[in-house]
Amino acid sequence: MKPKSLEVKPCERSHIKSFLEKHHYSHNINGVKSSYCFSVEHEGRLMGAVLFGQMSTTAWKRFGESESEVIELRRLVLLDCCPKNSESRVISQCLRWIKKNAKHIKVVVSYADPNYGHTGVVYKASNFNLAGKSGADKAYKDKDTGKIYHSRALRTKYKGEFKPFVKRLRQRLDEGILEPINLKPKHTYVYYMDRRDAIREAMRGEG
Repeated sequence: MKPKSLEVKPCERSHIKSFLEKHHYSHNINGVKSSYCFSVEHEGRLMGAVLFGQMSTTAWKRFGESESEVIELRRLVLLDCCPKNSESRVISQCLRWIKKNAKHIKVVVSYADPNYGHTGVVYKASNFNLAGKSGADKAYKDKDTGKIYHSRALRTKYKGEFKPFVKRLRQRLDEGILEPINLKPKHTYVYYMDRRDAIREAMRGEG
């Protein structure tokens, strides 16, 4: 199997939900906004999944003039059996589709989480620019399952009400089952659909 043999196709969130929750290190996509989803297949077998969506906070203001022109690469996972360089090729295919079919998107942001040993090598290989680090944050570790939930997961509301999943987490927090932990800042990477924007940002940084 070669990277070129992997077929990247837009799909519904429901098609990759179980795969992401099983294979992504977070094991969770609850509360994750999704705008564009992609499946990665080889001979009909699901080998990976990618999910892009709006940023969960007002962090978009750092990268664009409007929320609609900024999206975040929220989830990316490929099975270990995929060949070397598969991640960068898959990302490239996804970005190409978005550039062609969602022309209002100007900036794609992604974070490499050092709390899981990630430094962003795959984003560098995909022509993303390193844009510093995110702020320090807090998460909660479930003492029973070992799962880690970002602090945002306990604040997510729908029409002014906490979602059932959030209510369960907050109850576990009250019961002392969720243990607060401090998170290291994440490496922030940015991809500009128009490479001229990337050059302008680089020149601005040098100035």
